[in-house]
Amino acid sequence: MLTVDTHQHFWNLDEVAYPWLRPEFGPIYRNFSPDELAPQLAAAGVDKTVIVQSMNSYADTDSMLAIADAYEWVAGVVGWLPLHDPAETARKLEEYEQNHYFKGVRHLIHEEPNPDWVAQKQVIESLRMLADRRLTFDVVAVFPNHLKHLPTLAEKVPNLKMVIDHLAKPPLGSAERAIWREQLAAAAESPNAYAKLSGLNTATADFERWTYEDIKPLIDFAIETFGAERLMFGSDWPVAILAGDYAKVWNETNKCLAHLSADERGAILGGTGGAFYNLSR
Repeated sequence: MLTVDTHQHFWNLDEVAYPWLRPEFGPIYRNFSPDELAPQLAAAGVDKTVIVQSMNSYADTDSMLAIADAYEWVAGVVGWLPLHDPAETARKLEEYEQNHYFKGVRHLIHEEPNPDWVAQKQVIESLRMLADRRLTFDVVAVFPNHLKHLPTLAEKVPNLKMVIDHLAKPPLGSAERAIWREQLAAAAESPNAYAKLSGLNTATADFERWTYEDIKPLIDFAIETFGAERLMFGSDWPVAILAGDYAKVWNETNKCLAHLSADERGAILGGTGGAFYNLSR
């Protein structure tokens, strides 16, 4: 079975605008290319990746699709469409769905001033178009504003396959963590809701000294609520380098999965993501 990193990014600040990415972001405020990631994938034994959008723009999506066409280890792209504009979404879908690398859509929901952006009528209409075409939706369900909307999306678009990025960035406080657990469990009640074990290193209290012990309770709860068949690994590279590097994220995540069966580990490290994004196409 292929090993798949279902969540990584590239950006070239000279070619595509990323207004959210500012100098204060330190080590990730620079260009990141496939040639930099390739040896790290080889060292970890990762066979394929899915590139995920970093900006709500066609330019970012087109850049990812060009990279996918040039690098055989890129198996899919999660791009962007203006979901708030169903007519434009329909028009652009006619183009993008012809590209076999285009697997789904993401929008930087957490950058929207309206915390209920994703539940708007026109967004729901666009999500139905994705579902009808068997395209997926990556949900930037940053707690506490967005994870709560997952049951609503599942009810209104029941045939839409959704995946929660980064387990919705679990909060550190015990009271907030309890609410997060409730909302994640509610999201998991939909059989079409999946989750990514990604970005958890940057949800720890100590970016320099975190270990698998800091993220294992989060992963254990995700396994309890979703099951391995609806969980998938993602590195969140290069954002991951804010708290370590690719190798550390890979190794510490694998330590969290060591107690699982071979089939369960295989699902999380490749099988689930491959099926979710239809990477065999």
